[in-house]
Amino acid sequence: MLRWTRAWSLPLRGLGPCCLSSSRVPVAPSSSGRSGVEPRSVLLSYKLLDGEATRPALVFLHGLFGSKTNFNSIAKALAHQTGRRVLTVDARNHGDSPHSPDMSYEAMSQDLQDLLPQLGLVPCVLIGHSMGGKTAMLLALQRPELVERLIAVDISPVETTPSSSFPSYMAAMRAVDIPDEVPRSSARKLADEQLSTVIQDMAERQFLLTNLVEVDGRFVWRVNLEALAQHVDKILAFPPRPESYPGPTLFLLGGNSQYVRPSHHAEIRRLFPQAQMQTVPNAGHWIHADCPQDFVAAIRGFLA
Repeated sequence: MLRWTRAWSLPLRGLGPCCLSSSRVPVAPSSSGRSGVEPRSVLLSYKLLDGEATRPALVFLHGLFGSKTNFNSIAKALAHQTGRRVLTVDARNHGDSPHSPDMSYEAMSQDLQDLLPQLGLVPCVLIGHSMGGKTAMLLALQRPELVERLIAVDISPVETTPSSSFPSYMAAMRAVDIPDEVPRSSARKLADEQLSTVIQDMAERQFLLTNLVEVDGRFVWRVNLEALAQHVDKILAFPPRPESYPGPTLFLLGGNSQYVRPSHHAEIRRLFPQAQMQTVPNAGHWIHADCPQDFVAAIRGFLA
């Protein structure tokens, strides 16, 4: 059975002269002014493209099983077109960020509450897809002074119902068995064949396989499948909040996606009274992958 790694690191590829390539930062002490017991933050991995420091930076948060590399081309395009700083971040238990047994939205929000001020990126434009969108929404509700404006990409602040297949995906990934010392091309083929018995969609399998990495001659999953499986119900839900976020908010929806339904609109309006909704035709849940030019145009339009 394929193992998953608890602590590993890959060298970050540079993005040219505008890249400030720091992959880890110290964690700031948590503020004691907020009520309740705060989660322990982890040292997130990130890539920062430089730009004008006088304008709010764009901060991208990926979805479940994703990583900061999902937004590489989008980040470069927006840095070039807007002149702003653009930050892409790996969530805990994803990408190059550390593993942790806590996969709550409160913990993921706390990670960003520590990271963003240290990088001098507050207030920022927070853009989150799917799981990252829920993290972004929670952060805006908890700490509105850190978020100049918010974009939630094909997700709403209610329980996610179309993703009931995620538990079966996790089980299929955990069941993958690859012998040691197998060449990478063969390893990916073996993993793809084994995943195909549960996951018929080739694009979805290829997306999951971006998490297959080689460490010391063995292939492992870089996502923390144990933590994700234990918290999948929390990931699909959204923490109940009494407050609202007063800033400009865009809900960017895929025309072919069913993640945001009309029945969600009342809760969206309650929590985000300034919310606008925009649909990208012919896009599914992964709008930035399906229609990247429309995705960039929608962001630029909201910034104008």
